[in-house]
Amino acid sequence: MTITPLPTKTAPSAEAVSFTRPAPLAALLITPLVQAALAEDLGRAGDITAAATVPADAVATVVMAARKEGVICGLELAVAAFRLIDTGLKIETLARDGEPVRAGDAVLRIQGSARAILAAERVALNFVGRLSGIATATAAMVAAVGPHKTRIAATRKTTPGLRAIEKYAVMCGGGIPHRYGLDDAILIKDNHIAFAGGVTAALQGAKAYAGHTVKIEIEVDTLAQLDEVLAVGGADIIMLDNMSDEDTREAVRRVNGRALVEASGGVSLARIGAIAATGVDLISVGALTHSVMNFDVGLDAV
Repeated sequence: MTITPLPTKTAPSAEAVSFTRPAPLAALLITPLVQAALAEDLGRAGDITAAATVPADAVATVVMAARKEGVICGLELAVAAFRLIDTGLKIETLARDGEPVRAGDAVLRIQGSARAILAAERVALNFVGRLSGIATATAAMVAAVGPHKTRIAATRKTTPGLRAIEKYAVMCGGGIPHRYGLDDAILIKDNHIAFAGGVTAALQGAKAYAGHTVKIEIEVDTLAQLDEVLAVGGADIIMLDNMSDEDTREAVRRVNGRALVEASGGVSLARIGAIAATGVDLISVGALTHSVMNFDVGLDAV
């Protein structure tokens, strides 16, 4: 396989808009996730196929390469997978998380024990494929916002145990993570409102409970609920759940800068531009982490 140079910014990329690359993932976070994935794959006896067919002293050079256009993500986890199997492997990183790639672009080069490379291959590719898929989908939605101020946000609809790295992938695509968990901020949704006894009771309780650093967000389904929220006051963010574009535009007018306005529910790539044009500050998209297409990436001998 021919290694191609890193591309110009032709793939859909968050760098087309305001984009701050997220900090690298900490080894403290990466290592347990990769160890668990390797243990799942290697089981009790290790890679018996490689042991049966590949000489113990065989060495190889391989490249991990994109097989389609998109935004790459998860390379730190891939490197960790190879390192945890064999610290003697020579690994060259040819791209950075959050960079656009084209089909055929190499992102990693690995040299060393053939058996070690084979043992880590699938885990490395799984992480890069999953996270690059999220980053690529996010970048496409960020690009679809066009000239509007709206930012694309993740949700908590993530793979159990992988939330931190999936939200990291959203950031690599130019989006923002939203809450990481229930302890990040107060987000009053429909069931909270129902159990509290209404919008006013829920919002008043939140204002009494929240510390000075805690943001309060509340979800509304109708313009009447929105008016009640505005009358009570205290919400930092108002989430408009499954509202029409017409009602969303009217909601933005009524809020008039008194809180951030977030659109949510039924969001697709085709609708992003129209929703952003209503003037909302945020669009939250669960599909970025619960329904995204895996990015096609492979490992090939050279």
